[in-house]
Amino acid sequence: MTRSSSSPLAEGTPHTHGLGPRVAAVLVFGSSAAVLVVEIVALRLLAPYLGLTLETSTMVIGIALTAIAFGSWLGGRIADQVNPRRLIGPSLGVSGAVVALTPAVLRTTAEWAPALLLLIASLTILVPGALLSAVTPIVTKLRLTSLAETGTVVGRLSGVGTVGAIVGSVLTGFVLISRWPVSNILIGLGTLLVVGSALVEWRTRGWSSTPALTLVVVAGGLATTVAPGACDTETRYHCARVVEDPERGSGRTLVLDGVRHSYVDIDDPTFLKFEYVRAIASVVDAAFPQSKPLAAHHLGGGGLTFPRYLAATRPGTRSLVSEIDSGVVRIDRDRLGLGSAGGIDVRVEDGRLGLRRLEAGSHDLVVGDAFGGVSVPWHLTTVEAMTDVRRVLTEDGLYVANLIDHGGLAFARAEVATISESFEHVALVGKPADIGLDPAATPKGGNLVVLASNRPIDVRATQKALDARQTGWKIATGDDLDSWIGDAQLLTDDHAPVDQLLQPHGPRSSR
Repeated sequence: MTRSSSSPLAEGTPHTHGLGPRVAAVLVFGSSAAVLVVEIVALRLLAPYLGLTLETSTMVIGIALTAIAFGSWLGGRIADQVNPRRLIGPSLGVSGAVVALTPAVLRTTAEWAPALLLLIASLTILVPGALLSAVTPIVTKLRLTSLAETGTVVGRLSGVGTVGAIVGSVLTGFVLISRWPVSNILIGLGTLLVVGSALVEWRTRGWSSTPALTLVVVAGGLATTVAPGACDTETRYHCARVVEDPERGSGRTLVLDGVRHSYVDIDDPTFLKFEYVRAIASVVDAAFPQSKPLAAHHLGGGGLTFPRYLAATRPGTRSLVSEIDSGVVRIDRDRLGLGSAGGIDVRVEDGRLGLRRLEAGSHDLVVGDAFGGVSVPWHLTTVEAMTDVRRVLTEDGLYVANLIDHGGLAFARAEVATISESFEHVALVGKPADIGLDPAATPKGGNLVVLASNRPIDVRATQKALDARQTGWKIATGDDLDSWIGDAQLLTDDHAPVDQLLQPHGPRSSR
């Protein structure tokens, strides 16, 4: 009697009754999608404390990939030793409980035990990521009944898992984050995973420990409401809060990802609290005749402090603002009095793309002040970006940019060197120790303001304006500036290691 080529894989291989191809596909699809949701949302949770930098993104991606690799290996190994039916429910349920607790745990750790943040963050990604990634080899084990169908089953489930990961990424980036707070996303995902665990457990072994896991999810939701670090609003890019100034009734501070981003006096737009904004105002007032209306373009909006100042001090000024975060714009309108400010047109767009849309020689002033937490949009720092800035300006136009750096100021030096490639005249204002005018003092860093033009810069008028505002800042030009720049590298679209050059003072440094 001839034996069939479809011989069993092993004696005692579990029968697949109760886990058909559709159920298997749903489990693999859902678990793979959930891993990517957790990865993307983890970046949003960590941004207020670590900044949304290249290093933060790389770390989260690395941890997520480690979880996927470890979970896939461990799931397959255990599935060969234990009845796979007993593994799916707990994998979904425990991962759901961890996911639901993640917002409260991370925010509490960041506030009360910041030294442990990286460890706790790693665990909150590793544990659910590994458990969810283990589902695919477990389900594959249940679906395999003969060697003849190995390629078909493994290939189909691998493809389904990849599609699930794609859907999870796209759904999170384009839909979920734009509509719900990240804490609600994770609690909702945790709930779905526990429900999935309950259905699997009910179908295979009874309800088991699912009620206890449900209580954990509920506890996670309740803990999130009282955990520190909550936002007034979670936008597509930031955790945002508006803080009232107890010493000035009309003063408001816009806090993005834990950093004081802008200060706005709703009743008096000429009141400039932040030192670097006073410096920018001094530079602009010295460069253009008093009260002359300007055509200005602003790369980055935030609280729109400087566009409001221009509107108040130079009636008729037209300020076009490129602000990438629509949520910040809503805050400007709803809570920071943007509706009463005339001559300000805010476009929700990337600053580099906004520059490309402008006509050559159409603006007197371009102001660069785009930041995300402790990170800098690198594509606004390059020679190519400065070429676009120069194209947009009139012959006598002025480019003014806020720079933030600390330590050796490697990024600031590189950016000033880069700007010098596109403009004939460049100057730098800041505290004497930071711009090389006080060699005996150790630079502390913080805010610096660079100004550039193809017409000569009036150094005396600029210094006089800085002194009038009591900034304590000085201006460096010529040989002093060249010495300060040193051999700093140029930043280009092909090579702009801004995240590596930038040395942040800390996620809570004020601007």
